[in-house]
Amino acid sequence: MDKPLAFKLAPTSLTEVIGQRHLIGPGKILTNLVKNKKLFSMILYGKPGIGKTSIANAIIKDLNIRSRFLNATVNTKKDLDIVIEEAKMYDGIVLVMDEIHRLNKDKQDILLPQLESGLITLIGMTTSNPYHAINPAIRSRCQLFELHELDTEDIITGLKRAIKHPDLDGIKIDDKSIELIAKLSGNDLRYAYNLLEIAFYSTDDKTITEKKIRRINNKPVFFADKNGEGHYDVLSGLQKSIRGSDINAALHYLARLTVEGDLDSIFRRLSVIAYEDIGLANPAIGPRLDAAIHAAERVGLPEARIPLGTIVAEMALSPKSNTAHIAFDEAIHDIEEGNVGSIPPHIKTNAKEYKYPHDYPGAYVVQQYLPEKLKNKKYYHPKDIGYEKGMKEIYERLEKLRQKSR
Repeated sequence: MDKPLAFKLAPTSLTEVIGQRHLIGPGKILTNLVKNKKLFSMILYGKPGIGKTSIANAIIKDLNIRSRFLNATVNTKKDLDIVIEEAKMYDGIVLVMDEIHRLNKDKQDILLPQLESGLITLIGMTTSNPYHAINPAIRSRCQLFELHELDTEDIITGLKRAIKHPDLDGIKIDDKSIELIAKLSGNDLRYAYNLLEIAFYSTDDKTITEKKIRRINNKPVFFADKNGEGHYDVLSGLQKSIRGSDINAALHYLARLTVEGDLDSIFRRLSVIAYEDIGLANPAIGPRLDAAIHAAERVGLPEARIPLGTIVAEMALSPKSNTAHIAFDEAIHDIEEGNVGSIPPHIKTNAKEYKYPHDYPGAYVVQQYLPEKLKNKKYYHPKDIGYEKGMKEIYERLEKLRQKSR
């Protein structure tokens, strides 16, 4: 049986990969790895149809190295054992593993020592967020590369390349029809290739028109952004609207993302917003968001829109504070700049001079916790809003007690 056009158009080199310009191209990391003939274990993650498998195969072909392909869901421990034995025979092998987030513990226990020794170099692929879905032991041994969603121009570039393939010899198609296929593809290049191929073979004269395309695929065209802004701009619009307390704009951008069906991106971005933008002004929003995400995951689309719409409305109208993460970023900056100092002796392990706060009235006693060189440092600057208003009062009262003790 003849292979699909999408398979035949798979890149044979990184130079043929469409999109992912943050990773591929002059001076970019994956291109440089190939150029320097050096490969490290990595995990490629992102939405379907954006080039994970293509990039993995292109790297292997560019480097001309021995490889094997497994799927973490389908292939067994025995399959993995065979790959390891082959790696021993040839002093190394590249293992390309799809659905890497589904690798169970038994397979992980077999694979980890081989990654550690360098006998196997892993290229894992997943549509899930590796920070949430992949075992930390695997993750820590791999470089993580997020693949960005392709934009309409990327899809058009791929389609214009596809119409030159011998399988579509004699094809007649205008730019508007190519653009329509690109828009109907949902930024999935593989889907765009499949739609083009079906349109070609479903005609009797090799002429593809917008009307014929719509007969094959009559789903509504969703513009993630009619002005060419990308998926991440929609996520940015969602965050900035919630931060700006504009409930209508927030629900608009949530609707765009929901129609795309990209729940994972929604969950990740809302989780950031809950702590970056709302923070101590409404600390309960974090657990409430987790409950909404859990409900959305349980019911799936289209019902997931109900808990998501509810929590986004609440987040938009919630008081806002970024004081905690700003304070923490400043503390991290001090560490990175070497501005640390020694831990005070009285709070070190088993220090006899330590004053145990619970032994004092109000479970509080004044003593120095910061290193001497930072003893007057103030990272936290509270806002007089929401729940944080009460925290500010406590903070200021404690500061007064500390000042009195000096």
